Amino acid sequence: MAKYTGPKCKLCRREMTPLMLKGQRCLTDKCPVKGSKKYPPGPPRKRRAKMSDYAVQLREKQKIKRTYGLLEKQFRINFENANKMRGVTGENMLSLLERRLDNVIYRLGFATSRSQARQLIQHQHILVNDRVVDIPSFIVREGNKVEVRDYFKTNIILEDSIKLSKAIDSKPEWVDVDYENKVAKIIRIPKREDIKDGFNEQLVIELYSK
Repeated sequence: MAKYTGPKCKLCRREMTPLMLKGQRCLTDKCPVKGSKKYPPGPPRKRRAKMSDYAVQLREKQKIKRTYGLLEKQFRINFENANKMRGVTGENMLSLLERRLDNVIYRLGFATSRSQARQLIQHQHILVNDRVVDIPSFIVREGNKVEVRDYFKTNIILEDSIKLSKAIDSKPEWVDVDYENKVAKIIRIPKREDIKDGFNEQLVIELYSK
């Protein structure tokens, strides 16, 4: 499957905001967006023209897409699925993104970033309802049990990730997690107010409505 393999900090600089592509390490002072490179990549310009409405919409779509680590086709499919659901399309879109298994593993604190969570899933370290799931885009549902496989529960990388997650208390309210046994339960579907990343999903709706 195709994936972006370039420098992650370059994507953050393009959107001029930390996208948490390196997980909690993006919160440090070494983040270039917060440091000396507070400008988009490419040749410096003395004056930057005001962005058009289309450019603003595109940048917001790119920000959401890159935050969750999706390619264009994957993101478009996610939007189309959200559009077919009942309710507000933008909220449905973000809810589906939050319910992706790779994002759930990241939110639970079992991985320090979504890319690391994707690796855990693809290497078959994760169980959903006692069955191995190796598809990062798998959508969890209310009542699903998500668990780390027994042989991997003592892994030092996993332990470090959990320690960091507990230290910053990043666990969302829509999951119930037992860090000692490395098992969690989806207690409800995530709502719009559960997503604190500051996205403006309405701009994406306007972009795809053209």
